[in-house]
Amino acid sequence: MSSLNFGGFDAFDDAGDAGAGGAGPEEKVHVRVQQRNGRKCITTVAGLADDLDVKRICKAFKKNFSCNGAVQKDEEVGEVIQLSGDQRTNVKDFLVDQEICHGESVVLHGF
Repeated sequence: MSSLNFGGFDAFDDAGDAGAGGAGPEEKVHVRVQQRNGRKCITTVAGLADDLDVKRICKAFKKNFSCNGAVQKDEEVGEVIQLSGDQRTNVKDFLVDQEICHGESVVLHGF
């Protein structure tokens, strides 16, 4: 009973290969909201392409959304934009409207 064989299908290997092949060179942009204290929260945008000017995008976010923001360097992800408040839908709409990335490549996380 310990050696069950279901036809040699490994779901994790097939999903990993299909995900990498289907997405192509385009990576996902992760938009997360993190709770601070009380009602306060911050929005983080990670996974933007390396050839983009992240500081300029952060400046545009701050101006369009009327919020504060900063660019943080992360060892694993690279540059991460932090915005004050819950700006998830605003960030996704901005990235798609300005054609910085496609709507399918933006992943919203949180609550």
